[in-house]
Amino acid sequence: MLVLLAFLLLQAHKLHGNGLIYQLMNVLGAIGVMLSLLFGSFNASAFFMQVAWLLIGIFGIARGMRIRREARDKGRYIAP
Repeated sequence: MLVLLAFLLLQAHKLHGNGLIYQLMNVLGAIGVMLSLLFGSFNASAFFMQVAWLLIGIFGIARGMRIRREARDKGRYIAP
């Protein structure tokens, strides 16, 4: 549900695709599906798809953090 809600909010322009909230919703949603597959009826292809979804979400979070840090650092630059 969390992944679908994230996608709905993205389509409704309530979230940004590169925003932290959107990425966290995707990561937590993927973890939830992975746990349900581990403790329920395991499906390898669905599990590995969620692993990929999780890794892409983590990449998005890391990239967003790097971009925000670089923008913050540029804002602190004082010309000589």
